[in-house]
Amino acid sequence: MYYAQVRPQSVLETGCGETSDAHCPAQQLNSSIQLEADISTQNPVEQILGILALIVINKAGGLIYNRTFGDGLNQLNTNDYLVLAGTFHGVHAITTRLNPGHQPQQITAGGIPSRPDPPSGLEVMESENFRLQCFNTLTGTKFLLFTDTLQANVDVAMRKIYDLYADFVTKNPFYQLEMPIRCDTFDRKLNSYIREVNNAR
Repeated sequence: MYYAQVRPQSVLETGCGETSDAHCPAQQLNSSIQLEADISTQNPVEQILGILALIVINKAGGLIYNRTFGDGLNQLNTNDYLVLAGTFHGVHAITTRLNPGHQPQQITAGGIPSRPDPPSGLEVMESENFRLQCFNTLTGTKFLLFTDTLQANVDVAMRKIYDLYADFVTKNPFYQLEMPIRCDTFDRKLNSYIREVNNAR
């Protein structure tokens, strides 16, 4: 499993020094971070914590589903989601190849070698404001779940979401695999489950 942490760059790391130039990228970044911190301090009740968003990517890296459940993340447009899906798909493929090349083969009780587990790529990425967890199915479909950093039992929530997908999407006779998901029953069940998880906090 690969785990990544994202931290904002400080002024000293960018080499801008202590200048007050408004065009300095580090100064703008620090100002925006301070502004976000002030807003979250002033309105702590309005920010919804828990499970924030879900993205589903097909095995070719195309975006087939996205849903936002709260205001904890900035709103993205469709193009941003498409870029995010394609970028994560490429990074996941690269990190999959970083696994050790030689893995000992396991032998079952009957002397038959067992099938090795598929290599796992990037599974968790955590920043100061949110956590991204990826669940990669055997068919190559990826579920990306955005939560706040204190959300517990993310694996359980991911498994439940996958069960809902298997029951109400893949078993739908009108749904074609690898195509965008447009199933009203899945939307209702998913929203109900996410609301239950977020209200339990």
